[in-house]
Amino acid sequence: MTTELQGKCALITGGGRGIGRGIALALARRGCNVAINYVRHREDAEETAAAAEQLGVRAAVIKANAGRDEEMQALVAESAHALGSVDIFVGNAASGVLKPMSEIDRKAWDWTLNINAHSILVGAQSAVPWMRARGWGRILTVTSIGSRRVFPAYGVVGVSKAAIEALTRYLAVELAPENIIANCISPGIVLTDALDFFPSKDAMVAHAEQRTPAGRLATPEDVGEVAVWLCSEAARMIVGQTIEVDGGYSLLAF
Repeated sequence: MTTELQGKCALITGGGRGIGRGIALALARRGCNVAINYVRHREDAEETAAAAEQLGVRAAVIKANAGRDEEMQALVAESAHALGSVDIFVGNAASGVLKPMSEIDRKAWDWTLNINAHSILVGAQSAVPWMRARGWGRILTVTSIGSRRVFPAYGVVGVSKAAIEALTRYLAVELAPENIIANCISPGIVLTDALDFFPSKDAMVAHAEQRTPAGRLATPEDVGEVAVWLCSEAARMIVGQTIEVDGGYSLLAF
């Protein structure tokens, strides 16, 4: 097992559950200290932090609403204070309003774009000075197939995911000369609590299970392993890309 992330410090927004937890624990297994952000589910965040500490790293649990600039800025500062730096920033926190696009109002638009996309900009801007101080950094973002495909009632969330991918590309080009590498991970249908908000959850899962060439759905652990690889020197020439982690699901015509 590689130890090149030993002693690095990562902040994972929405890191207590689901994909965020998978990424946090995968990093922790490689010796990376982790700051676990949450906004409502403190118990989950504490459980994830405890699991990370059992792997021999330091962990912090920090509450912050990703949709508020001042809280995101404070989150990065508190993470750096608790762990010593923020070398890896993972923009994973997500929310959104599930309605047809023709019914989306300004409040729903702002809520979804702020939490899903704008929070990554603020978090990255706040973390970059810490990365520059060490001459090394990684920014990972999490998108979804809905950035390119159309799903019922997913419109504004899909727009926010497309914004994440574009933002990641721009950050990547600007920061790569400083050895700060940004990439985006696009999981397929992953069985997490987030699916409970979709009225068509069962149909979505059944469709994905039937049409995933790899024979199973991706797990948070699968996503975590890809995140670790993207942080490694082996992936240093992967810059500004969106990496599909879906067992081939997105390759098939819907």
